[in-house]
Amino acid sequence: MHGNGAFRFEPGDALLVVDVINDFDHDDGGALLESFTDRLGTMERAISKARANGTPVLYVNDAHGRWDGDVPALVRSAHPAVRSVTPAPTDPFVLKHRYSGFDHTPLDLLLGELHVERIVLAGAATEGCVLQTAIDAREHGLKATILADACATTSAELERVALEYAARVGGIRVQRLGLRP
Repeated sequence: MHGNGAFRFEPGDALLVVDVINDFDHDDGGALLESFTDRLGTMERAISKARANGTPVLYVNDAHGRWDGDVPALVRSAHPAVRSVTPAPTDPFVLKHRYSGFDHTPLDLLLGELHVERIVLAGAATEGCVLQTAIDAREHGLKATILADACATTSAELERVALEYAARVGGIRVQRLGLRP
């Protein structure tokens, strides 16, 4: 299920950072925040590695009920734990209102404009929005890789099942970033 060796970004890749802008003020927020904090260093390294490689870094995030499109306000309202993985001013940011980053958003158009062939996913939560976005990427004719150690989860068991499903049924590559801090 998991790729071996250190992960490398390739031409045609984009790093898709899913739902990291979060206030963690929801039913499973405590568990998600704990996992997020544990994996934050790997998320930071994934973003840094993508930028160093010239790989586009795109954000797709739950709008948290906002319909005004005010991304800076959304970022300002996020939990302090996410500050190190917020977007750079030039990073594309797509707001979503459903689980998948593709569902009723312009993400597919943006990826087409960038000539992306594979999305590499990091973010939260593995068993929810990350998995659903990866599945929909395959439906849009893209390759998908989930960086498992750069994704937060609400439950280790749900994450295990989700990653197994992604690899065995969804045709999604599951890999670890494989970098040391």
